Amino acid sequence: MKKLLIIIAFTLTCGLAVADEPIDSSTPQLLNSSTPPKRAVITVSKDIDSQYAIAYDKFVQSNIKSAYQDFRNLLESIIPNDYSYINMAEKMAEIGLFNLSDLAMSKVSDKEITNIAADNIRTYYFPAKKLKRDDEIYLAELYSDITYNDQSREAASELVKNTVLMANSDYANYIAALGYLKSGDTVNAEKFIDSAIKLNNENINYKSLQAQILAQGKKPENAMKIVDEIKHKQLNSYYFANKANSVEQYVLYKTKKNEFEKNYHLGYYYYYEGELNKALRALQGAVSTKKKMNGDVYALMSRVYFDMNEFEKAQDTAMKAYKIDNKDPMVLLVLGDLNFRDKNYKSALEYYKTASSKAPNSSLPLIKVAQTYQMLDKEKKAIEIYDKILRTFSDAYLAYYYVALKDKSKELAYLKKSVAINMSFKDGWIDLGRVEIERSNFDLAKKYLSIANYIDENDFRYYYYQGLVCKNQGLADEANSNFKKSLSLNPDYLPAKKELSI
Repeated sequence: MKKLLIIIAFTLTCGLAVADEPIDSSTPQLLNSSTPPKRAVITVSKDIDSQYAIAYDKFVQSNIKSAYQDFRNLLESIIPNDYSYINMAEKMAEIGLFNLSDLAMSKVSDKEITNIAADNIRTYYFPAKKLKRDDEIYLAELYSDITYNDQSREAASELVKNTVLMANSDYANYIAALGYLKSGDTVNAEKFIDSAIKLNNENINYKSLQAQILAQGKKPENAMKIVDEIKHKQLNSYYFANKANSVEQYVLYKTKKNEFEKNYHLGYYYYYEGELNKALRALQGAVSTKKKMNGDVYALMSRVYFDMNEFEKAQDTAMKAYKIDNKDPMVLLVLGDLNFRDKNYKSALEYYKTASSKAPNSSLPLIKVAQTYQMLDKEKKAIEIYDKILRTFSDAYLAYYYVALKDKSKELAYLKKSVAINMSFKDGWIDLGRVEIERSNFDLAKKYLSIANYIDENDFRYYYYQGLVCKNQGLADEANSNFKKSLSLNPDYLPAKKELSI
C-alpha cells in the first residue's frame, strides 16, 4: 500500500490587504478580502486533504485554538518532504502562526534547497520579537475576524486597548493597521503601520501594507517610494520576488487616475497573480485611443495569450504591439517564443537579442538567447552566456539548470540551486530525480519526482523515471504501467519505447 504524502503548495496570491471596495469583474479580490483565499492542497489521500481543509475552515471561522492544533497535527503527520515543510511554513507565517512556521522550517533536511525560501519567509513575514503562544493565538483570532468575518473596526478597536501588547509587538501594530485599513480609516491605518515599521524596519509585509495604505491616502505618490524600497530587497526566491511585482502593479492600479492606465495595471496585477482570464478582461478595458498606451496593452495581452497556449491570438496581438513599438522587450520576447516554438530558431534569436539589448537588467532575454544557441548546436556560445548570466544575476534559476545539464561537476549543486530559487520549477525536480536514480538513491528520487508530479501530473518524463524506480525495486508490473503512461503522453519518447522493447 502506498504511503501517504501531503504537499501543500505555494500559490501566486500575494496577500494584499485592502479596504472594502465594490467588486466587479475588473476589481481584484485580494487575499485579506472577505473571500477566503484559494488553498492549493494536493495529496494521495483524500483524508489528509480534508484534514487541511477542515483546519483552515476553522481558522476562517476564528476557531484558532482548534485550527492551530489541527495544523500542528497535520504538520507532524507529513512524511518527511522539504518541499511540503517549506510550503507549510509559508502558509503558517502568512496567517500569523509563526510558531508553526518555525516548526515546519525546523524539520527540513536539505538546506541547499530550502535556505532561500526559509530566509525569505522570515524576512517577509516574521515579527522582530517572538510572540508568546497566547498572544499569537489572540492576534490570529483578530486577523481572522478582520480578514474573513467583516469585523475590522471592532477587532482594531479592541486590539489598541491592549497597550502592553501594542507597545511591544510590531505584529500587533500591523494587525491594528490592517483592521483600520479594512474599515476605511486610512489615518489610523497609517499611524499603526508606521509604529509597526518603527519596531521592525525589515519586515516586507509591513512595507507592502504601508504602500497600500499610502496609495489610498492623501499623497498616493508616496506609495511608489515604498514599492521601490521593497523591490530593492534581496528576494531571490522567485515566489517572493513575484509578490513584490504584484504589490507594485496593485499600487499603480490604485494610484493612476486614467481609466485605461488603471485597467492596464490591473491586468498586470492579475497576470502576476496567475489569474490569466481576469488579466485579459482587464486588458481589454485598457485599449484606448492613445496609440503608445495600446502598445503596452497589446504586448502584455500577447504574453497572456501565449501563456494560455492561444498561440494565434498571441501572434495577432504581438504584431499589433510590434507595429506600435518594435523595441518593446515584452513583445520581442513573445515573438521570439512564437518563433522558437515553430522551430524558426534564427528568427527567434534575433528577437531575443534585441530584447536583451533593450532590457539589460533582466536575465530572461539572455537566457532565451542561450537556449536558442543550444538549438542551433552552438553549445560553447550558450555556455559562455549562461556563465555570464550567473556572474551577474543571483536569481537566474534557468541558467543554473542549463549549466547543470552540461557540467557534471556542477550538476547536483546547480539543480538544487535552481529549485531553491523557484520551488515550482518542475524540470529541476525531475532532473534531481534522475540524478538520484543514477546514484541508486531511489527513495530520494521518489520524493523529488512526487513534487514534479504535483506541479504537472501530465509530464511524460515523470512516468518514465517513476518506471525506472519501480524497475530497480523489482516492481516490474508497476514499471511497465509507468512506461506505458509515459508513451501515452509522448508517443515518440524513445527511452520509454526502449524499456518496453518497442
